[in-house]
Formats: sequence, C-alpha cells, structure tokens
Amino acid sequence: MNTSFRFLLNGETVQVDGVDPHTTLLAWLRTRGLCGAKESCAEGECGACAVVVVAGNGPGNGPGNGPGNGSRYEAQNSCLILMPDVAFAEVWTVEGVASGNGLHPVQQALVREGGSQCGYCTPGFVMSLFAHYYTTPRQAPTEALAGNLCRCACYRPIRDAAAQLPPPAPDDPFLRRLALPAPAGAPLAYEAAGVRFDRPDTLEQALALRRAHPTATLLQGGTDLVVDVNQRAVRHPHVIALGAIEALRRCEERDGAFVIGAGVTWRELDGWLAGRVPLFAQLIPLFGSPLIRSRGTLGGNLMTASPVGDAAPVLLALDATAEFATPGGLVRTALADFFIGYRRTVLGEDELLAAVHVPVAQPTAARFYKVSKRELDDISSVAAAFAVWLDGDIVTKARFAFGGVAETPRRATAAEDLLVGRRLDATTLAACQQAVLSTFTPISDARASAAYRTAMLGSLLAKFWAEVAP
Repeated sequence: MNTSFRFLLNGETVQVDGVDPHTTLLAWLRTRGLCGAKESCAEGECGACAVVVVAGNGPGNGPGNGPGNGSRYEAQNSCLILMPDVAFAEVWTVEGVASGNGLHPVQQALVREGGSQCGYCTPGFVMSLFAHYYTTPRQAPTEALAGNLCRCACYRPIRDAAAQLPPPAPDDPFLRRLALPAPAGAPLAYEAAGVRFDRPDTLEQALALRRAHPTATLLQGGTDLVVDVNQRAVRHPHVIALGAIEALRRCEERDGAFVIGAGVTWRELDGWLAGRVPLFAQLIPLFGSPLIRSRGTLGGNLMTASPVGDAAPVLLALDATAEFATPGGLVRTALADFFIGYRRTVLGEDELLAAVHVPVAQPTAARFYKVSKRELDDISSVAAAFAVWLDGDIVTKARFAFGGVAETPRRATAAEDLLVGRRLDATTLAACQQAVLSTFTPISDARASAAYRTAMLGSLLAKFWAEVAP
C-alpha cells in the first residue's frame, strides 16, 4: 500500500505524500500557493475552480482531440476531483499557461476586451477558454463557457474575447503536446489518514476488490459523491475508483445495439453518439455543464439511482438494457428492472455495472423534456422521455418514462399499452393522460410541489403530442 504518488502539474512532476484521500485537487492546489483556482460553490456549478486535465481521445475521437493516438485538453472542476484520482495524470492550472514570452493568447484576449472586473472568476474562464482554444472544431463561445459563472456580469466582453481567439500558432507547445498520448490510467493502491483508496485498471481487479471489501464506496467520476464530501463532510473509509478501467471506457456497435461502457463520460458520449441516437442529442446539452460532462459518467449517473437522474428516463424510453459484471460473468437485465427502490439497484455487493445496451433501431419519434428552475445546469423537478414507433399513423410500440414523480425512474406501462394500435389523436391523448396520472403519486419537496409535478405529467404528454402527431 502506497502513502504517496506523483503527477504532472504545469509541466513538472510533483509528489504527494500522506494527503487524506478526501482532499480535493482544489484544496491541495491552494495549500501549495496556487490560488488562481477559487473555492466557491464546492459542487461544480460556478467554474471558479476550473483546471485543465490532459485526457485521452476516448470513444469516438470527437471534437477537441489531437491527431491519431493524441490527446485533448478538458476543463474540469477541481473541487470535484479527489487527490488520489490525479495520480499519474497531467494537470494545468492558470499559473502554468503563460510562457516566458508573455501571456497566453486566451489571457491576452481577455485583457484586451476587458473581460475581468473583480477578477474572482477570471482564472476559471481562462482555463475553460484554454481548452476551447485547442478544440477543433470549436464550439460556440457560449457553449464552451456554459459552466463558468461571472458574478460581475462581464459576459459580453468575455464572449467577445472568446469569439476573437485566433487559431493556435503551429509552434505553440501546447498544440504540439496534443500529438502525444495522454498519461495512462495506471492502477493505484493508496492509504493515508486512515482512509484507503484503490484504483484498479482491470475489471477483474475491481471485482476482486468488491468481493473482498463489499462495503467500500465506488467512485465513478465523482460529480455527485464529492459534493457530499465537500458540503456534508461525508467520509468514506475505503474508496474504489473505477476511472482507470479501460474495459469500462469503450463504445461500440454490436449485435444490434450501441454498447456504452459505464465509465464513458458525457463528453465522450456526446462525440460518439452524434447522429446515432437523437434522443440523447436532446438530453446531453441539458445535462450539467461542459465541465461536469468532462468528468461525470453514464454509469455513475445510473448507479446513484436518483429518481431525478436525467439518463434513466431516456434509456427507459429507448428500451435499454444494463450489463453488469458478476463473479460468474456478465449478466444483462432490462433497465426497467434495474431500479428496485429509492437509490437502490439490482446489483449485488460483489457486482459492477459494466455497460448499457441501446438498440440501434430508433423510434419513429422521441422527445426528452426536463422541467427545472433553470434551463441549464440544474436538477430536474420532472423529467420525461417519450418514444413511439409508428406504422403509418398507427402506434405499434410506445415507451413513456418519467423521473422525479416516484421513488425510482419509471415507465408508465398502462399508458404505453393503451396507445398501441391507436392513433396520436386528441381522444387517445386524453386517455393516455388519465392512465399516466393514475400511475404516479408525486410528492412535494424543495424543487416542486406534488400538484405541480402532477400537472406536468399531463402537460408534457400533451407537448409531445403537439410536436409529433401526424
């Protein structure tokens, strides 16, 4: 068991000794005097703590990747990264992007356009724009900066600075770096402050650890788990991190299905599924922010088993199946049978979610709707995914899935069955609305009242009818 590890920070190897595994990268950086990354929301909503991590090309070799087997720069929230998870990684902070010859072009653009007022958020904007600067093709500036909050409302000059960024110069050392592979996700066995942190790099090792330590906490991305560490001082005596397992980071088309590894990040998923699954294309822009999507994973979202998790309604509407690794081999189950109670799944203590299978054959029409207090980067009050398969104007199959209206994400099977063999007309809509209302009994909480959620059940179904009915 190791009590230290190393990683690359701003181009130099640093050693970390005896640091509590609950310490975030943000907190550790600030103890070293690298205070450009700011501590603010501690939940990944403001981007003031943004740093850049050098990542592999990942599934799909999507936008922002270097050539061939190269790498990419990903802006991530350092407040959501536990220190042992950066072992052997390569991290850049705002202190490292300028050169001896002067400011980085991103910094120059922000200075030129007056994109800073109090300066508190500026380093986070610099790091998000740094990753954006080396992305090919580049997103719209508003999309690249969607995870960063400016409290002084300097958005127009920041946007103008982003829009005026030139292409990187051919001799830019950061550009040349992208032609090289990212650091490999090496295994780690680390212990400090009475806490154990294991990071296996094979599925077999992970299953062995699960069998030997069934009460250990699984870490996959950490965009939910580390919030509890930060805000509620939750401590985990033993963490098993799954981010280095290559078998969980794959996407492929096989046996009539898109097979998505549980460790695939939302950013990678967006690149790989582009044009393949339209319903995911509706969901992904509404899922967190670019900073969150670079860290969070599909499997992590499902394994929280939250009733308001965004992925579950979409996957339920697409008739997805879950594949999990057990001591006896791989097992598959319909996602409709995956959630068995509030924040509970069918997985045993010695099992791991390995992948999700989404049928290649897509519905005739499908929509995802997310009802939340903010349009972007917010938790759902109600989420709904609807899909219908048509023969002419007759429904041959229907899937209506909801989140936020029961203790688990669930389908409205009575309404689905009622719709089969009928048309998407007003009479059928009224009958389906009644069937959906009879299926769920929402509760009130901080995000919405029971009455509001009940109203949304019928309203969202009517919206779907209005958009897709022939």
